[in-house]
Amino acid sequence: MHRLAGWLGHHTTDAVHTLEQMLSHCSVELPPHTYTAPAWGMAANLPLAVEGGLAAVITGRPYFDTAEFKDTPAANALLTLWKRHGREAPKHIHGTFALAVLDQHEKSVFLALDRIGAEKLAFAPSAAGLVFASQADMIAAHPAVGRELDPQGLYNFLYFYQVPAPGSIFKGVEKLLPAQWACWKNGELSKGFYWALNYRDEARNDFAAQSERFHSLLRDSVKRAKGDDIAAAFLSGGTDSSTVSGVLKEIAGKVQTYSIGFDASGFDEIEYARIAAKRFGLDLHEYYLKPADIEEAIPIIANHYDEPFANESAVPTYFCAKLAAADGYKVMLAGDGGDEIFGGNARYAKQKVFEVYHQIPAFLRSGLIEPLTHLPGLARIPPFSKAQSYIRQANQPLPERMESYNYVYRQPLADMFTAGFLSRVNSHQPSELLKEVYDRADSSSYINRMLHLDIKFTLADSDLRKVGAMTEAAGIDVRYPLLDDAMMDFSGEVPPDWKVKGQYLRWFFKTALKGFLPDEIINKSKHGFGLPFGLWAKEYAPLRERIEDRLADLKKRDILQPAYIDLVRNEHMSGHATYFGKMIWNMMILEEWLQAKGF
Repeated sequence: MHRLAGWLGHHTTDAVHTLEQMLSHCSVELPPHTYTAPAWGMAANLPLAVEGGLAAVITGRPYFDTAEFKDTPAANALLTLWKRHGREAPKHIHGTFALAVLDQHEKSVFLALDRIGAEKLAFAPSAAGLVFASQADMIAAHPAVGRELDPQGLYNFLYFYQVPAPGSIFKGVEKLLPAQWACWKNGELSKGFYWALNYRDEARNDFAAQSERFHSLLRDSVKRAKGDDIAAAFLSGGTDSSTVSGVLKEIAGKVQTYSIGFDASGFDEIEYARIAAKRFGLDLHEYYLKPADIEEAIPIIANHYDEPFANESAVPTYFCAKLAAADGYKVMLAGDGGDEIFGGNARYAKQKVFEVYHQIPAFLRSGLIEPLTHLPGLARIPPFSKAQSYIRQANQPLPERMESYNYVYRQPLADMFTAGFLSRVNSHQPSELLKEVYDRADSSSYINRMLHLDIKFTLADSDLRKVGAMTEAAGIDVRYPLLDDAMMDFSGEVPPDWKVKGQYLRWFFKTALKGFLPDEIINKSKHGFGLPFGLWAKEYAPLRERIEDRLADLKKRDILQPAYIDLVRNEHMSGHATYFGKMIWNMMILEEWLQAKGF
């Protein structure tokens, strides 16, 4: 629940007022530590270090390479590292953090973000100066930037259900990616990465040794995440939250866990949380979410996020954290990350089926198989029509192949968006963003490349934003043991065939935890904190009415075609409620956010 903000350049007659304007958008307790001058300002709700023209601040829960800084305030440790290493300083910092070092004499600002992107850091560069802050809307409040919405940011939100970095919802505002740094100096901006996960592609045969190492790292990671605090834990009943809760019990002795249930067929999996609680002797607290809770959560979601955010499981996350906060807890451990570093998402196995096709010699594929399956009339015969579909998908390269399931990707864009809006966006940008991260992975394995993609898009842009913001709104500080730096490095050493063995997901993780986790949890299919919004949006009148009002308002904006909004709503009410409900939630949250932020 830390924030920082500041700028260099952009001379202002009233620096204090400018800083107050930025801080007025802060979604947590206002930063009490502030420094201002005509050409720069800085604020944070952690102590700053100011010395000889340098000002430094670091948020989050950082720790350092050496014990030298054990009793040193984090900002002072950062300043020392900056003097020694300059732009290499982040390599010597671990944990979750966002940092800024401002040099008045060199006229420079250096920014960096932690390896997994648990913290946030945005900036707006220009020839005249740089504005930076933990929230994009705080930057937009600076008079040199402004609050103009970026059509590309709106398009990317509707595509991804959030605005992925490096873009933002505001024109001129960028966001740092995980492990990225940016330096503005004398009007010029440079960027780079100080760390990248090293992936091992080669097979290995030392499972017993690696399993023992994994168990040791689990204890160390949970212990480091807990620190000296009394911590509760999220417990969905999946492998990750059950593992974290079980290890926490071993370390802490007595552990309170919190779970969400749903009175809706196909969504409630609280029975697995009960199995984990029984196995480890956890004190389990349950809350069954109701349709009225969604109505309560919508304005909280709209107000707390600095950009529109439509991961619907933010709702159960908030109520789970709220339950723990009501019991007096300030810290919770979450199990996020295991799927994305150890190979737990179903798409990894599904794409494996398509990649097999490319192991067939090219001359057989193009010279025999494809001509045969496309002979006239065969498309009407089920086995051949399926073969044609398979070949069509297999011939589409990753990562774009996975986007064939994306709602916006599948639509005729001219039917979905207004002509004026569509003319102002690059509709190919989402694919370009995905390809950049996929190609940047230091691996030739498509499994590792998909994991690298998910660490950025599924974790940093979505799940960590979801959990971090909603726990924050409930008054909770959340921590992610499975994303500890040492655990991340270890995951890179796990070869792809240990992550997805045949069609078996998370083979190494689950096999190493046999005997620790209950078999029922190891063998269950992935679920998580899904939300039956689509169903309840049809059945619960107050929610249904709210949706109608917001969609009516959205029709008045030059973004989506009114007829398209009606089409999705009608399909939702008469067809597949869950599938179309996701797009309804997406559109409703956008309008809620726009109104909450005064647009």
